[in-house]
Amino acid sequence: MSVDPIYNSQNEEIFKLRTTAPGPTGRLPLAGTQLKQMSSGDLFGLTQNAGMGWDPAKLKGQQYLILSTQGGLREPTGEPIALGYHTGHWEVGLLMEEAARVMSAHGAIPFAAYVSDPCDGRTQGTVGMFDSLPYRNDAAMVLRRLIRSLPTRRGVMGVATCDKGLPAMLMALAGSPDLPTVLVPGGVTLLAEEAEDTAKVQTLATRFARHEITLDHAAEMGCKACGSPGGGCQFMGTAASMQVAAEALGLALPHAALSPSGAEIWRDMARRSATALMALEQAGTVTRDILTPDALHNAMVCHAAVGGSTNLVLHLAAIAHAVGIERPTVDDWSRVNRSVPRLVDSLPNGPRHFATVQVFLAGGVPEMMLHLRDQDLLKLDALTVSGRTLGENLEWWEQSERRTRLKEKLRDLDGIDANDVIMPARRAKARGLASTVTFLQGNLAPEGALIKSTAIAKNRLDEAGVCDHTGPARIFTSEAKAIQAIKDGELQPGDVLVLIGIGPGAGMPETYQVTSALKYMKGGDQISLITDGRFSGVSTGACLGHVSPEAWAGGPVGKLRDGDSIRLLVDTVNLTGSIDVVDLEAAEFEARERHPDLQHDDRIPADTRLWSALQNASGGSWGGCVYDADRIADLLAKGLAAEGSLPHDDSRI
Repeated sequence: MSVDPIYNSQNEEIFKLRTTAPGPTGRLPLAGTQLKQMSSGDLFGLTQNAGMGWDPAKLKGQQYLILSTQGGLREPTGEPIALGYHTGHWEVGLLMEEAARVMSAHGAIPFAAYVSDPCDGRTQGTVGMFDSLPYRNDAAMVLRRLIRSLPTRRGVMGVATCDKGLPAMLMALAGSPDLPTVLVPGGVTLLAEEAEDTAKVQTLATRFARHEITLDHAAEMGCKACGSPGGGCQFMGTAASMQVAAEALGLALPHAALSPSGAEIWRDMARRSATALMALEQAGTVTRDILTPDALHNAMVCHAAVGGSTNLVLHLAAIAHAVGIERPTVDDWSRVNRSVPRLVDSLPNGPRHFATVQVFLAGGVPEMMLHLRDQDLLKLDALTVSGRTLGENLEWWEQSERRTRLKEKLRDLDGIDANDVIMPARRAKARGLASTVTFLQGNLAPEGALIKSTAIAKNRLDEAGVCDHTGPARIFTSEAKAIQAIKDGELQPGDVLVLIGIGPGAGMPETYQVTSALKYMKGGDQISLITDGRFSGVSTGACLGHVSPEAWAGGPVGKLRDGDSIRLLVDTVNLTGSIDVVDLEAAEFEARERHPDLQHDDRIPADTRLWSALQNASGGSWGGCVYDADRIADLLAKGLAAEGSLPHDDSRI
């Protein structure tokens, strides 16, 4: 009779069993007085530590928690046992190992835990994108619960890289204001030789459908885009922008952002970060000392200077909320972007499109900050995790050997002058580097909208830097319908593609599948896009998002019909603009019903619908899509009181 391998095994070793073992040798380092005062949890924790193999004689060391977004299973040699979701979390465990060894060498006891993260690139155009932004909130809560669940930790290190895992980690650290914390950015992947970058490669399907590339080209480029197995994408999208923001907030060491994954300089950053965390604990410096309004200001300034992702409007607001400082408003963002020039030439904004690793070698965040300092745009007294102020960090950087040698390395490796990547304002202006984001309003966005003005094609701008486009609306109520229309050639230059019903009420998925298709299709740069959703950080073109109120909240954008005449006006110099329907009387437009095709997508998960309801009660997209517990509890109490379930003044919720 044959053996069914599902039910049984022919391996006799499985029957060599035991029910007892000697257990760890040694004694817990306990004093009588200490034992009397210990909680049962603290005592059991020591027992567990010994059970996992830590030397009982060394259990008096201070305990530190290392959290990461690690994903996948790797052999010690790096070969995959089980794949992760993306390269960004594939190697971060190596950073944890480096940090842990430093802590152990100093007599401390490191703990490690993981909350892995999805890949926004992998979920583009799929149902997985409905979980993308809600995941950030969920992960932040889990990470905070893990921090609180180790009551003996003296400090926390967060290691993260990509679009949602990194903001979630920052929200978790911000939500631990009374602990020392340090953020270790997971770095970036290298450029692949003779290959497309990881932004362009995501448009292979659309370009092939439009007969613009061959199948062989798609197969080869799709295979080799990632130059190294670890690190975030090669462009200044949300992942890279968040690394920049983490350093600008003061939560990461100087020149930590955008380090090449797997390199010794990347490992060294983790080791120094561990030393910094222990020094913060010794000095009594905690997160609330670092994450201040001045730190938030510096992050917003650096976001503008680097040409960062529009998603940071959501994420920085969420981080501010987590630590308990005032969230930036639309006016705050507008003010910063009007006063701060873009100083960095990087993918996707250009004009020469340097990769993130090249930005790192050119000096990264501190090099950019030197120019911002000279313009008096930074809060230099802000404290950082180095234990020194931002001003002191920049004084070190200006004279450092590291700065000089890395710039030389960039020239030797790629023939690139660092001053062409990161430059002072006058040179940047002469090179045509436009400011990053324009915030605008109008009868289609009475509460506001934004456009990444750096990404508008130059042929769409007049001599004064103004994009003035009036065109017929083409209305789509799903991303799938919009992308199919693009593939089928149904859109024409001059059209205004309007994608509605994908705002916070639908989980606010990214629309990179659409924006990238417009970028790389012939004539696509002459099509404008308006949506109540959001964009990938690598999106380019005349793409206007975060339209508020969204369609699901009764916003006027949900009343548009095919053929309506829409005017998009963006002044990329003065950073002002408007978005309006222009062929209708106000009363006629107001009387319209919501678009008849606007229907809830049955594929949206129930937990994403819950996320939508909770964050809408907390301020929506301009509030950072957060959970404002006090506001939510108040609304629930009022609702329950209205239906007679409890007195109106009941505060038990």
